[in-house]
Amino acid sequence: MSCPRHYWGRRRALTAAAGLASGAFLPLTAAARGIAAENPALAAADFTNPVVWQDFADIDVIRVGTTYYASASTMHYSPGAPVLRSYDLVNWEIAGHSVPSLDFGAKYDLNGGRGYVRGIWASSLAYRPSNRTFYWLGQIDFARTYIYTATAAEGPWSRHTTISTPYYDAGLLVDTDDTLYVAYGNSTISVAQLSPDGRTQVRSQQVFTTPSSVGTLEGSRFYKINGQYYIFLTRPANGQYILKSSSGPFGPYTMRQVLLDLRGPIPGGGVPHQGGLVQTQNGAWYYLAFVDAYPGGRVPALAPVTWTSDGWPVVQLVNGAWGASYPAPVVPTPPRQVTPMIGVDTFDGTTLKPRWEWNHNPDNTKWSVNNGLTLRTATVTNDLYWARNTLTHRIQGPTSTATVQLDHSTMRDGDRAGLALLRDSSAWIGLKRDGGATRLVMVDGLTMDGNWNTTGTGVERASATAPGGRVWLRATADIRPGAPRPATFSYSTDGVTFTRLGPAFSMGNDWRFFMGYRFALFNHATQALGGAVRVTRFELSTP
Repeated sequence: MSCPRHYWGRRRALTAAAGLASGAFLPLTAAARGIAAENPALAAADFTNPVVWQDFADIDVIRVGTTYYASASTMHYSPGAPVLRSYDLVNWEIAGHSVPSLDFGAKYDLNGGRGYVRGIWASSLAYRPSNRTFYWLGQIDFARTYIYTATAAEGPWSRHTTISTPYYDAGLLVDTDDTLYVAYGNSTISVAQLSPDGRTQVRSQQVFTTPSSVGTLEGSRFYKINGQYYIFLTRPANGQYILKSSSGPFGPYTMRQVLLDLRGPIPGGGVPHQGGLVQTQNGAWYYLAFVDAYPGGRVPALAPVTWTSDGWPVVQLVNGAWGASYPAPVVPTPPRQVTPMIGVDTFDGTTLKPRWEWNHNPDNTKWSVNNGLTLRTATVTNDLYWARNTLTHRIQGPTSTATVQLDHSTMRDGDRAGLALLRDSSAWIGLKRDGGATRLVMVDGLTMDGNWNTTGTGVERASATAPGGRVWLRATADIRPGAPRPATFSYSTDGVTFTRLGPAFSMGNDWRFFMGYRFALFNHATQALGGAVRVTRFELSTP
């Protein structure tokens, strides 16, 4: 048998030639199985679920050579559609964003309208070996489909084209002959063929109607595996089904249930669903799904998949459930450690790290990074949900703490600045400056209704005298599903000793806002623009 190094070189060449990174796959060979068995260095210990306890939903996952990439929904947050990167399917980092700005209308700028629970819904990520290009495809506001491309996952990404057909919950397939296909729809599932340059639709055809006994199917992921076409579909929020065609991408398709009402790996959380299938370098298959785990959001979980002799996927269970742990995928030693999603950010350099996303598009004239983050007031409002330049960070589960060091010496009368737990029911700790005096306050009662209109702009629950020009603010969030989902706030004058401020805040766990709670840095005016705060340090830590 050839040495592993030479085998992996041949395997990568086959992968590129056959388009395996973008949804078309080859079977695992006996040689690959033998290499894995003979090389324990390629193996690893067990991993635990969720593999990422942060909010990354509607996952699409691919492999390009020895690297895995995933994309997720971000709704109204900007930049949108994060690209996650991994070398082992277990440890992930944020590489960049496929949608640099939500330039889909004024409401995404909080200008005359708001884009809450709009924007980036379930979308697709693919790689096209023929031009060595990544593709992101998604529909916005049920109106148009947008395609962005990049030659590297971290970007820069640019809009490639728009298509008048809104491909709802689409999955993009780069076939082995380089043809681009899109599977999409809700219950009525269609397949579209795109032009060779991906700029126009050549053909669209309905290929499947979901039986009434099943209900709703959506969230398409499109694959070609061993010459057969598969559309992977979710039944929200408790099932996963797959369609298979032996006659080409336009069918006909037959359906089989993959899972239904399966116990998930997070106590109190939901059924893993709406993710994607991916094949490792040595031919093993995995399903990366998400688990509804509010108030934290929808978090990724991983499970191995085997195939029946007649070509249907089977999720491997542990005691009749999606496993809380499994043996880690057998992969070559990663070239480096991925960047942790928690830890300290001192805003070094002049750009934000990809862990950060704004609530709607920011006013780029009102913020800057230069070895510290400066937030100038960008909106005059008494409603945080209308305030531009609120910068958000996902919460790490099951519990985590965000601590910020903030200089408030250049705030102006009427300004409000601080650290929030942001969702449709929000609370914050921070500073109010009025009449030349600055106070520390804890505020809750910021609320929206089911149409995402503001119903409460906040109630001050506690206050204290603000120290000098610098203060440390802290929020601790327990995002384990179930009651009481508490969050607490505290402050410090020296960064060492912290004093609790205000009552505990019970985070909401309704799914309809879709996105989970986030830590958020904000500074807005209630009287006039001109004030600013400077954040010199942010730390996300776990117990």
